[in-house]
Amino acid sequence: MTEAAFAVSESAAKRIRFLMSKEEKATHLRIAVLGGGCSGFQYSFTFDEVPGSDDLVIERDGARVLVDQTSLELLRGSELDYVQEMVGSAFQVKNPNASSSCGCGNSFSV
Repeated sequence: MTEAAFAVSESAAKRIRFLMSKEEKATHLRIAVLGGGCSGFQYSFTFDEVPGSDDLVIERDGARVLVDQTSLELLRGSELDYVQEMVGSAFQVKNPNASSSCGCGNSFSV
């Protein structure tokens, strides 16, 4: 798989670098898709030290993101972004595979 399978925006890379500077051991942000949430699937964001053998490792501007192969099937062509709005700031996954999503933006269906 290539990095084009999943992209990280400049804004997300900057925020990941900031978060990693606050962690003692974590060196990667892991993004996974889990069953559940309002719409069937939900995004999971965790810190990880070492990539797994089936992980896609995306690097941008010094930030490293991990996506496992199972999650990548649902995330193919997506972009991780970090948005700052008046009501708050958060990571957002812009997923072209999602046929619908809930109001919170953390769960989706395909």
